[in-house]
Amino acid sequence: MVEEGIIRGIHHTSFTTQNFEGMLHFYRDLLGLEEIFRNELIQSEILDYISGIQNTTLKNVMLRAGNMIIEIFQYISPEGKAGNPNRPANDVGLTHVCFDVVNIFPIYNRLKAAGVEFNCEPQNFKDRVWSTYGRDPDGNLFELQEIIDPSHPAMLKWD
Repeated sequence: MVEEGIIRGIHHTSFTTQNFEGMLHFYRDLLGLEEIFRNELIQSEILDYISGIQNTTLKNVMLRAGNMIIEIFQYISPEGKAGNPNRPANDVGLTHVCFDVVNIFPIYNRLKAAGVEFNCEPQNFKDRVWSTYGRDPDGNLFELQEIIDPSHPAMLKWD
């Protein structure tokens, strides 16, 4: 046991939506993340306390993406405000979630054919990385990134 505590990594990124089925379809069915856990309706004083929102009723799902999890929430009550579906990447706040991929073009082409909006086709950065940004059904930015240079310092280790 580490007495001082230690941060081991990022466990999950969470999205709140008013379009639960659309977001679930996008992340599970189109991107291919594995559904690992779901709650249809949660009401909890502990959740109220943690979130700072009173009298909450929500549903959520957790989807595995390699070594991380995407969580999708929908607050049934109290209902939240709609987000800006065209929020630019330079606005303050969480800007995007990035997926580490292998063979970016077949993934990009499949998503594009399914109607997913992208800023551009994948771009090559100095023969080290292929990358592009797209938007999920709520307009949140996501990135597809393929690191092709094995010596790149941000290359993930997949054992």
